[in-house]
Amino acid sequence: MAKKIEKFEDLDIWQNAITLSVDVYGKLQNCRDYSLKDQICRASVSVPSNIAEGFERQYNKEFIQFLFIAKGSAGEVRTQLLIAFRLKLISEDDYQFLLENTRKISAQLYNLIKTRKERFN
Repeated sequence: MAKKIEKFEDLDIWQNAITLSVDVYGKLQNCRDYSLKDQICRASVSVPSNIAEGFERQYNKEFIQFLFIAKGSAGEVRTQLLIAFRLKLISEDDYQFLLENTRKISAQLYNLIKTRKERFN
């Protein structure tokens, strides 16, 4: 039996996005490129923040819009992680770990958007 979703904190995707943000901060804590570090961290925080903001909106259409924004932010994180990796600011292991998590979240966002469009419009 599926658990009832009453608040955004109940969403697995939101919980995964929070974990991603914490992991990004952790993996970049010693990064001295403060501009890129700040940009990646801000983008990673944007993912769960937009999921939460959309959930709190009154209409499904608004929720979907914020899910698209969160998905865009996940893509932004992936792009910035590649830059950080190529600049040797993060290890290949850290890059692969974070990349896989952002791809998972992007796929979850896609599926949630699809579900919200099909079932709630």
